Amino acid sequence: MNSTAEPTRELLLSRIRDVQDYPKPGVLFKDITPLLADPVAFTTLTDSLAELCVRHGATKIVGLEARGFILAAPVAVRAGLGFVPVRKAGKLPGATLGQAYELEYGTAEIEIHAEDLSADDRIMVIDDVLATGGTAEASLQLIRRAGAQVAGVSVLMELGFLAGRARLEAALRGAPLEALITL
Repeated sequence: MNSTAEPTRELLLSRIRDVQDYPKPGVLFKDITPLLADPVAFTTLTDSLAELCVRHGATKIVGLEARGFILAAPVAVRAGLGFVPVRKAGKLPGATLGQAYELEYGTAEIEIHAEDLSADDRIMVIDDVLATGGTAEASLQLIRRAGAQVAGVSVLMELGFLAGRARLEAALRGAPLEALITL
């Protein structure tokens, strides 16, 4: 679902730079650093994501490494919610819950501190881009294994041609997937 008003969508989109052939030939990379550098655009993005968290009854926000951290932390502050990072395996100290998932050419694993979530929590997952949906799907599995509920997934951009939404539908179990921009 794309619930962003057109002026907000256009502002955000105008601050995302296309970089050809990065990180490898044939890839068109969507660089959000100009958006982050623009205080009006970054505030607009933060406010839009915070509103989605409140609307869907989130009690905490999970940010996905690494750009998801940049977006999710200020959203958590704005919405008055806690922030819980989901990191690559081996990056969190202490006891963690891990979840492996498939990549195009292999596997990866993410981890979370399970004690940061409780059965009373409704978690909104925030990331910059929804591409194939693998990391987001693994984060939903981690959240549920930690005993919390999923309030939804919110992203700045959805790359619709990569079918991440279709991959996440079953894992969301009726929770919303909100993309501010769909490409």
